[in-house]
Amino acid sequence: MSTTQSERLRGLLEPLVAAKDLDLEEIEVSRAGRRRVLRVVVDSDEGVDLDECAELSRAISDKLDETDAMGEDEYQLEVTSPGAERPLTERRHYLRAVGRLARLQPHEGGELVARILGVDDEGLDLEVPGVKGRKPTARRIAFTEIARARVEIEFNRKDKKEEEA
Repeated sequence: MSTTQSERLRGLLEPLVAAKDLDLEEIEVSRAGRRRVLRVVVDSDEGVDLDECAELSRAISDKLDETDAMGEDEYQLEVTSPGAERPLTERRHYLRAVGRLARLQPHEGGELVARILGVDDEGLDLEVPGVKGRKPTARRIAFTEIARARVEIEFNRKDKKEEEA
């Protein structure tokens, strides 16, 4: 997708997404055979449910029908959330992941799996799980030290409500 088309689509879609109290995370146009696919990824602090995606999809479809932003060729519209193992690239992503386990790759190399305890303007407060019966340790990492980060799915973690009971 050209930068001009990307900027035009973002300009058209961002107000529609913001009106639903969602964040526009990504716009991607790709090919699927002879057809193009416009994938719009949205999120919010509370997450995004299927009904919100469907409602937003109708609004985006109507707006695109009013304009020539996608040209004359056929395309398929997909409105979706980022998914469970989304990459963490913005401060707001880390804020939404507080309490979750994350896999971080520092610029210096190596890999760190830790629970995100807190987020501020400079970085993260983490809890690194103990190995072989050892207690977890606290660690601080600055955003500038992080090359890549992603939320880890936990299948056996108790829900916060269960832990408080």
